[in-house]
Amino acid sequence: MSLKNDETSLDIVVQPKSSRSRITINETIIKVYLNAPPVDGKANEECIALFSKALRIPKSAIGIDKGEKGRKKRLLISGLTYEEIIEKLTAGI
Repeated sequence: MSLKNDETSLDIVVQPKSSRSRITINETIIKVYLNAPPVDGKANEECIALFSKALRIPKSAIGIDKGEKGRKKRLLISGLTYEEIIEKLTAGI
């Protein structure tokens, strides 16, 4: 995936096999706790679903640009600015 004009990149850190799924923001780090294990892409699917629900956008508007197999990931989110994303994420916390 390459960054387009209407896409925003978002660097996150993922913690799979957590007791519950949630997104936390600590200064400059966005940490995502996922209930799913990192097997067969289940954690990636849950990560996209969690952001889709939190941001109220379709799953198809979110993609993983880097880090599909690692804990550090870069998401590409279509249709929202970085400020709008942070505002929506912090409103849900």
